[in-house]
Amino acid sequence: MNILSFAARNLLRNRRRSALAALSVFLSIFMIVVLRGFADGFLDSIVKNYTKNETGHINIATKAYRDRFRFLPVDEYIEDSPPLVKAIQSALEKTAPGSIVAERIRFGVLLSSEKGTREALAIAGDPETERRLLMLDRSIEAGGSYLSGPGQTLVGASLAADLGLKRGGDLKLVTQKTDGGLGFKRLRIAGIFKTGVNDLDGSIVQMGLEDARELLGMEGGAQQIAVILSGRSKLGPSLDIVRNVAQASGNAGLSVLPWTAIGEYPKIVKLMEIVYDWVYLVVGFLGAFIIANVMMMVILERRREIGILMSMGMPKGRILGVFLLEGTMLGFIGSTAGVLVGFAFNLFFSKRGFDMTSAMAGFAWPLDNIIYPSTGLGPLLAGILVGTAVSAVMAYLPSRRAAAMAPVEAIRGQ
Repeated sequence: MNILSFAARNLLRNRRRSALAALSVFLSIFMIVVLRGFADGFLDSIVKNYTKNETGHINIATKAYRDRFRFLPVDEYIEDSPPLVKAIQSALEKTAPGSIVAERIRFGVLLSSEKGTREALAIAGDPETERRLLMLDRSIEAGGSYLSGPGQTLVGASLAADLGLKRGGDLKLVTQKTDGGLGFKRLRIAGIFKTGVNDLDGSIVQMGLEDARELLGMEGGAQQIAVILSGRSKLGPSLDIVRNVAQASGNAGLSVLPWTAIGEYPKIVKLMEIVYDWVYLVVGFLGAFIIANVMMMVILERRREIGILMSMGMPKGRILGVFLLEGTMLGFIGSTAGVLVGFAFNLFFSKRGFDMTSAMAGFAWPLDNIIYPSTGLGPLLAGILVGTAVSAVMAYLPSRRAAAMAPVEAIRGQ
């Protein structure tokens, strides 16, 4: 007797009950696929905002700079960085199109005005590149403008208020140069930005890369080169390419690291991924729990039938296999349907996205607040596997009970 066809016929004997069990698995797997798609999209958004504002997906700096990066040393930088940037852009055109390669300098600076002095953090890069990355242009107060040329700067609102600075006025900056001497520069305030985050509005000034180089005496260099990819899934092959380009550039002492190897932030993202995986598994078990109840009811109703089959010589292992297969088939059917509908849901919203602006209103730093659910093939296969496997586990105990029945007692219905 073919136990597969036998189990399939048994499922059709009570279609309403079978449909209810499959529906429970369908709903749980549908929720898992949707939640996983949204969670992966949310994590991608977090990583995207972190990498574009901080390290890039791939970060290039000197090894000496890595050793002292907490102090933002200006005397440790990549000399003649523009040719290296062009080489990386050219190498990534085919494997990672749309990548952004940004030169960056960050350093402590002393701001001066008639009202006094304040310490601040200067962020320097190519203005048009940083417009797409830092997006401070979204927070500029009315009447101001973004950096349009050399000799201009953007100032945080709290800094401007403390120093009595106004749009169109001059800002005097003093800092330590790469040779240990003092650098001085006067910049015109193109705009004042207000993000609502005290640490930013009260400590940040942005300027162009060339102004920073002139102020620091860096002569065509940059502390860091950040490579921002179109997605973190492209990190592996892109990292090898960038390392090969850096090695061939002739710049000795360069360190090329992925964002996952810099700081503590990647560990938090990894922890979130583990937590989400456990949530998916719990949801899967909750959905498959109904299968255990359904199988128990089926076994109680079919005790006499089980006893007759055993008395006719059907082995206990075959009895176990029939009922276990029934539960597994219910799980597979529900899981497959849940994955397909969940995939269609994620695919639809992967084009439109979820606008989380209102939910993330407290995060006033300019962020990309549109969450695009992921639609990878791996999670879909995992959804079918989890739903089917969990259903099999939940069906095992009732099936084992059926196989353990004594034939005579089963026929009597005891």
